Amino acid sequence: MSATVLIASAEYLPGLQKRDDLGGAIAFTDKDALRALVAIARRRPGVVAIEREFATTRRGASLIKRIKADPALAACDVRVITYDSDKLPVSPEAAREEAAILAASAPDPAVVKAVPPTVATLDQRGTRRVLRSKIAEGVGVQIDGYTASLVDLSVIGAQVLSPTILKPNRHVRFTLASEKQPMRYRAVVIWASFEIPKDAAVYRAGLELLDASQELVTSFIEANKK
Repeated sequence: MSATVLIASAEYLPGLQKRDDLGGAIAFTDKDALRALVAIARRRPGVVAIEREFATTRRGASLIKRIKADPALAACDVRVITYDSDKLPVSPEAAREEAAILAASAPDPAVVKAVPPTVATLDQRGTRRVLRSKIAEGVGVQIDGYTASLVDLSVIGAQVLSPTILKPNRHVRFTLASEKQPMRYRAVVIWASFEIPKDAAVYRAGLELLDASQELVTSFIEANKK
């Protein structure tokens, strides 16, 4: 079992894997951030090395926040690396830059308390990293403007029932209704299945939330869970 997980763009990944300190790492491209999260949750590596360009994106910052907000991954050392650096120990200048990136990606302490620890067993599709809460019947969401029923929800994902077609890898707009104002986030469909219950055909799908506010989503769950 590797002690390091490496995440970088497809452009940089081959070069980084040639480094002595990263040669045995479990590697993922930045497009496979969700799969990387699953591997991190299962293996709890000593080091997660994230290439700088990805770390400074919103998706990269979200990944860092999720790792740091999970008590089960408290021992995981998140490192920001650069493609042209020779090894994980970096120069003083790069170290300061790494510290600034990690500080900017630090989760709110209140949110850390609200995030449940990594579950021991992932679901059958391998996409669940934190416990999802069942949502009361009748709570709807909007997916690209179309109404769908919300089955369960976590700070990083949702399961929905939709009368409109949903296909894996499709990027969508995901909207949660709120008394104050709608919460609109970017999401991607991770898995989908076609079902024909007694009344009408529906698509059951799992979505990853890409830029959701952990604090706001947690509040929504508390207000609408079964």
